[in-house]
Amino acid sequence: MKIKVYVLCALLFAAVISVNAEVKLPKIFSSNMVLQQGIKIPVWGWADPGETISVELNTDALETTTSEDGKWNVKLPAQKYGGPYTLTVKGKNTISLTNVMIGEVWVCSGQSNMEWPLAQVKNADKEVTAAEHPNIRLFTVPRKVAQFPEKDLESGEWMECTPQTAHNFSAVGYFFGKALQEELDVPIGLIHSSWGGTVAETWTSAQTIQNDPDFRELMIELQQMDVEEYKKNKEAEIREILGGEIPSDDKGMQNGKPVWSDPELNDTDWSKIIAPGLWEEQGYIDIDGIGWYRKELDLTEDQTQTNLNLHLGKIDDSDITFLNGIEIGKTENQYDKERVYTIDKKYLNPGKNMIVVRVNDTGGGGGIWGDPEDQYVAIGQEKIDISGDWKFKISKAVMQNIDLGPNSYPTLLFNSMINPIVPFGMKGVIWYQGEANASRAKQYQRVFPNLINDWRKQWSQGDFPFLFVQLANYMKPVQKPGDSEWAELREAQTMTLELPNTGMASAIDIGEANNIHPKNKQDVGKRLALNAFKVAYNKDVVYTGPSFESVEFKDGKAYITFSETGSGLAVKDKYGYVKAFAIAGVDKEFHWAKAEIINNNTVVVYSYAVTDPVAVRFGWADNPDDLNLYNLELLPANPFRTDEWPGITK
Repeated sequence: MKIKVYVLCALLFAAVISVNAEVKLPKIFSSNMVLQQGIKIPVWGWADPGETISVELNTDALETTTSEDGKWNVKLPAQKYGGPYTLTVKGKNTISLTNVMIGEVWVCSGQSNMEWPLAQVKNADKEVTAAEHPNIRLFTVPRKVAQFPEKDLESGEWMECTPQTAHNFSAVGYFFGKALQEELDVPIGLIHSSWGGTVAETWTSAQTIQNDPDFRELMIELQQMDVEEYKKNKEAEIREILGGEIPSDDKGMQNGKPVWSDPELNDTDWSKIIAPGLWEEQGYIDIDGIGWYRKELDLTEDQTQTNLNLHLGKIDDSDITFLNGIEIGKTENQYDKERVYTIDKKYLNPGKNMIVVRVNDTGGGGGIWGDPEDQYVAIGQEKIDISGDWKFKISKAVMQNIDLGPNSYPTLLFNSMINPIVPFGMKGVIWYQGEANASRAKQYQRVFPNLINDWRKQWSQGDFPFLFVQLANYMKPVQKPGDSEWAELREAQTMTLELPNTGMASAIDIGEANNIHPKNKQDVGKRLALNAFKVAYNKDVVYTGPSFESVEFKDGKAYITFSETGSGLAVKDKYGYVKAFAIAGVDKEFHWAKAEIINNNTVVVYSYAVTDPVAVRFGWADNPDDLNLYNLELLPANPFRTDEWPGITK
């Protein structure tokens, strides 16, 4: 009888909770928000089934009834710019959101160059101090992975733009919003939803992915997966990689002493690894933590008579470097910085010397990486190559990677970071992504337009403006023209402009050879804003650089006609030489070419090495560092090729 009483009490308690369930709004609605002007404003939430809900904004009020699944939604009449207002939602309880503005709302999404914070840009201190803009409002979507579409975010709130709130906000988003606010003089709302290193397909919904031949099976696998079982299997895989044990403490350090830096340490049971090269690419998949590298350096008596410089290349993320057990340098949290340490000659031994590098990888790729030619010991003018085989051992493994990562399967970030904010009313999207898909640029020709069409379908706002950044120049400039993954990705981005209401901001001239995150985010934001003025606001502005229109081959030369030349073509060279062009004949061998502007929209290209050209390429490299063709409005020409020969990506 007691059991029946407990059960009855529990049921009654549950019934009371259900009856008194409060009306609830999703996290994307909060005080200080901006609502999109000029469209019917979607407002939605949850309450008890059948509950009457009223929504009031400004002078408008609507009433609705919650459906059987507990959800309700209304569309408030379109509003004009203005505020501040109060949004009031009433059910059994009342929610009042204050300081609400009516203005222009943009979603800012992509990978790390969109994620990159204002605090780390060029002239960061000055920019942060000046970020006092009460009519710009900021919202950051928390990072999360989800197996299935989620109804709401875990957290988040709208905040007025101040130095404190802008500090860690997307720099590209901020500079874009600032340019809009200055030109339009209306409230601007920025919703930042990005995750570094992510691929486009993880941001795409299941409705679209299910029709993609490359990703459909992966999506089905994800939806049928037992996530807990997945974690157990991942842990077992990592144990196998590490020989059965997953070390939780750095065994290379004992009582604060680097015992694995000892030159006499017995490392015969250590594995071999090639450096430079990320350890994930060499079998240590999904392992973060601490790894130790060891390599012998043999020196002659003469070579020990002078200081030497140790060039290790880049290290992801932090390192402490030793020679013969002595710490000679360290760098923290600078995964893309070349490590160069000077070693005093007093630490050198004729014969055997031991270089030891302790690497701490906090996430993503880990280890010594970069170019082999950047890894050497310099003794005067002499270079000793130290790339190749090193001894290696993981001393501490962090288990964060047994969870699903954002790129483990398609749809994961759409489910958790986009679906919960749909259909919040907005003007459009700015997008900075593509680096993670560069090795599959040919596929990106399909994947990226599919993502744009997918989001437009999800929002049900028609072909809203979708503006994106073309990949910046990055990596070492090449000595001779050839194929390039990043060039092919840029080509895929250019092809996406065939979709209506799209725009592309070029960053081909503001990248950095040794930094995938160029710090000049100011110009990126401004160039995106130019696209917005044209595409979204129909302003008469020059918004993009010269774009390839046609080619004519005659008399051993190629005549390239450009569109989008603004006030005319221009070259950033005091002698008038146009750079970054290459030309080829039927043999498909490209040669650097001479090029000259012959009128406001035409460039002639030629090379004495190619008497009968059939193809021209411009800026066709990971880093076309000497690209100097612009329009007079100082927007760079868009890289292109005239041929349709097979590329190198899949």
